[in-house]
Amino acid sequence: MSWLECVPNFSEGRDLAKVARIADAARSVAGALVLDVESNADHNRSVITLVGEGPALVEAAMAMMRVATEAIDLNHHTGEHPRIGATDVVPFVPLEGSTIDDAVRWANRLGERVARELGIPVYLYGAAARRPERAELPNVRQGEFEGLRETIRTDPLRAPDFGETRVHPTAGAVAIGARAVLIAYNAYLTTPDVQIAKRIARTVRARDGGLAEVRALGFEIKERNRAQVSMNLTDYRRTPIHRALEAVRREATRYGVEVEETEIVGLVPEEALFDAAEFYLQLNHFDRAGILERKIRAAVGPSESFPQFLERLAARTPTPGGGSAAAAAGALGAALGEMVVAYSVTSTTPADDPLVAARNACHEARSSFVKGMAEDSNAYDAVRAARKELKDHPGDGARMEAHVAALRRSADVPLATARTAVRLAETLRAIGSRTKTALASDLTTALALLSAARDGGLANVRVNVADLRAAGQATSEIEAEADRLGGAMG
Repeated sequence: MSWLECVPNFSEGRDLAKVARIADAARSVAGALVLDVESNADHNRSVITLVGEGPALVEAAMAMMRVATEAIDLNHHTGEHPRIGATDVVPFVPLEGSTIDDAVRWANRLGERVARELGIPVYLYGAAARRPERAELPNVRQGEFEGLRETIRTDPLRAPDFGETRVHPTAGAVAIGARAVLIAYNAYLTTPDVQIAKRIARTVRARDGGLAEVRALGFEIKERNRAQVSMNLTDYRRTPIHRALEAVRREATRYGVEVEETEIVGLVPEEALFDAAEFYLQLNHFDRAGILERKIRAAVGPSESFPQFLERLAARTPTPGGGSAAAAAGALGAALGEMVVAYSVTSTTPADDPLVAARNACHEARSSFVKGMAEDSNAYDAVRAARKELKDHPGDGARMEAHVAALRRSADVPLATARTAVRLAETLRAIGSRTKTALASDLTTALALLSAARDGGLANVRVNVADLRAAGQATSEIEAEADRLGGAMG
């Protein structure tokens, strides 16, 4: 999948009800996943982080911007952070499977729609910039909303890339662009003197001869009675977090103050934190492959907690869906069945006893179901990708074959879920009379969960078989097995 990150910044950080409405607008869009929402009252700004494929992110950004345009009036907005719009900036960031060119394409798509549908002028920045000077976001924000309101009408150099040469009366303008991963990193000083923060910011930022790929400003954070050096690290590989922090510390000592605390706004790549850990722990020859969680992921693949799975399942996204949920029900049934049988197996139970075989079957089925939770999502994602390729290249033989293969896989995975559920239920029923009476309700629950796994799996099979049939493929064998499984388990 060609996933991107989208990180819209909104000029509202005090009315959290408004921020929630904006974030909820994104959550209503299928395929867009809201990862993080952060608000700051002094900056009067909120940063919302989304991930998804390009079309979903464009729809989510449009939905959020509609709410922001209605809810935020820049004529009555104050805050420490510079801004030109109610939705101030919308960057697209390529993740694994996508490129900066993909990010530029979707930035342009969003920009055209924003100007046409919302009447907001759009400035393209970063890798999407059409003018060299607009590659840097501070140049786009020059004069902020109040200054741009005048110059956009009179200065040809301030004409937007999309839209009319006038700001929206309440929502202003917006910068939409494409960039690499950015780390928003703030350092709080042990002083409320904002002039010191501004001097430090001037020293460390790139445009004034400081650190490469660092933007910095000094702010007064009244809520904390502290001055803040606010930094954007636009390429943490050139200037990592620890180098930026040490530069701020060094400059702070000139003025007799210290760094009291730092913070990261939004999300951060784990590699950036590992860089800082290696620096401060002086791990000069550290092999990151030795990190415990990485070893586990390498051995068994990526994992997530059940609550995390439920969050993804509840999100308005195509995957995970019913097939993954059916496999999850099967995993619960298998685990519960394993517990029931475990209470009946003792140290003297022979290895060839059906109880031991049932316990082993539960354990194996549980692993199979857990694997199926991810496989079902992957199978449907592959169908969507193959369908898009076929739409873009109609009649292409290789793409038609890929589409059929993906459809068949999307039927095979839930069929395997149903098959495993039926087989395990039959095994548990066969030894049910030998389990403890006190665990009868647990066994009943396990069998009900396995029945749900079968029914949910078969429902997905039928949908995918219809698609296979529409593609001219023979489906009689799959349908026959599905019918047999549907009549099993009583």
